[in-house]
Amino acid sequence: MRRILAIVGAVVVLAVAAILIYAATKPDSFRVERSMAMNAPAEKIFPFIEGLKRWTEWSPYEGRDPQMKRTYSGAESGKGAVYEWDGNDQVGKGRMEIVDSKPPSRVVIKLDFLKPFEGHNTAELIVEPKGGQTIVTWAMYGPSTFMTKLIGTFMDMDDMIGRDFAAGLAKLKTVVEK
Repeated sequence: MRRILAIVGAVVVLAVAAILIYAATKPDSFRVERSMAMNAPAEKIFPFIEGLKRWTEWSPYEGRDPQMKRTYSGAESGKGAVYEWDGNDQVGKGRMEIVDSKPPSRVVIKLDFLKPFEGHNTAELIVEPKGGQTIVTWAMYGPSTFMTKLIGTFMDMDDMIGRDFAAGLAKLKTVVEK
């Protein structure tokens, strides 16, 4: 019986070690990006991106916690605008600050997640007229900590975050095409 337990224990230890080693080999950074064509000019779309208070109209994260606490500070929109949130386990707690804005084409956001997991990333929204439409691209990128790599071993983070970005862009499309 002891021999069987020792063999099972050794197999479990080897499996855990293999998973940890595999996670350690994953890239040290990540990028998630989704784009969507919208039938609206860049000048109509841009205020919904640059004005953080307008994110409540289209962000896929807003509806996940009706009791979420929101705080706005800094500039009304554009560079220096700050949005902080504190919500349930689905939205967590964090802060975003626009660190660069080039109307009507680009917004760069410093994105700090505090709970349930700490993470410091950059989000970027690009608004690009193309033909008779405007292509809006929402990207997030940053370092992959060991914990991020380990979670990514079991969950497809690109798919999970990408679905949220696609849903947000679809909602933004609906709002700006009215």
